Amino acid sequence: MAVTAHTKKAALTGNTAVAIAMKQINPDVYPAYPITPSTGIVEDFSGFVADGSVDTELITVESEHSAMSACIGASAAGARVMTATSSQGLALMWEMLYIASGMRLPIVIADVNRALSAPINIHCDHSDSMGARDAGWLQLYAETVQEAYDNVFMAMRIAENAKVMLPAMVCMDGFITSHAIENLDLLSDEEVRGFVGEYKGRNSLLDTDNPVTWGAMVLQDHYITFKHQQSEAMTRAKGVAAGVMKEFGEKFGRPYGLIDAYRLEDAEAAIVIMNSAAGTTKVVVDDLRKQGKKVGVLRLRLFRPFPFKEIADALRGVKVVAVLDRADSMNSFGGPLFNELRSALYDLDNRPKVMSRIYGLGGRDYKVKDAVEVFEELLNISKTGKIDTMTKYITL
Repeated sequence: MAVTAHTKKAALTGNTAVAIAMKQINPDVYPAYPITPSTGIVEDFSGFVADGSVDTELITVESEHSAMSACIGASAAGARVMTATSSQGLALMWEMLYIASGMRLPIVIADVNRALSAPINIHCDHSDSMGARDAGWLQLYAETVQEAYDNVFMAMRIAENAKVMLPAMVCMDGFITSHAIENLDLLSDEEVRGFVGEYKGRNSLLDTDNPVTWGAMVLQDHYITFKHQQSEAMTRAKGVAAGVMKEFGEKFGRPYGLIDAYRLEDAEAAIVIMNSAAGTTKVVVDDLRKQGKKVGVLRLRLFRPFPFKEIADALRGVKVVAVLDRADSMNSFGGPLFNELRSALYDLDNRPKVMSRIYGLGGRDYKVKDAVEVFEELLNISKTGKIDTMTKYITL
């Protein structure tokens, strides 16, 4: 398919770019309760509502719990629904996240990743979205402002697909991406409408000719059946996501996949990482490659559903891997990405040695020197065959 995009160049923060993407989708309902560092999304979008740029019903609520509750009610009534939050805001939605996914409601939320209290911190790490990783939501992660903007459209398409019908979380790093100004290409409103399409909710509460029940009591006779159906939908979502990303690339010239493998073809050592820190790591990879060192980076774009087969294929020939988590599972055995990735590699005949490194909590900078030190450790392990410390914190 030929690329037909008519893009407009712009320099925007991640928050504004996501707000514009939401404006172009023009959701029916937008329940909102602002929280740092996602406040800019809600502020910008409320401006679009005030000046008539969208037809959206903006609902101002008293808490994030209420925001997600309103999202659930509106989506169950057949509306296309979006919102944004961060950190404690997502945590306050916890109860309702499970209800949204259990009811198979394709709500899209922008989560601007921020550390969870205590102590209070307003800067980036991934403890908020990682804490919600088993809530039944799709999760996409963005390295750049451009990708955050594009992910909003792809998330909407994936969530609303009839084979999926699950809510989706679009994640980007607080302040690092949300407040940084980057150059990007904006699609036209017509292109967005053509790609995202119209949404018609199924089994709407407002369809009085075909009444349905939502939120009913389901005991041991059928509860597991509902969960099995939800699990199967999450499994199908991986194929749907791959197809949507492929279509987006063909139409607009910005190709995406479930993962982003960078210089891994002949890599001996690799770092696995997500979001903005991947950019720093790629710079280090390029520098080390010039020195003849065979290193690479694997970045996950999709974390839920977990692309375990694609990860295993990408790392099949690598000898040693460091998984860098910007969150700690507090299990004394590494971060959430580490544990899942290590499991994904288990059945490989010659699986890499894998170690866990926790970095950047509460917005602590992840610098070039940090990536260099990890790669040096990996290359040494490749020679000795021994990991001295399986799990440890870096950037301390």
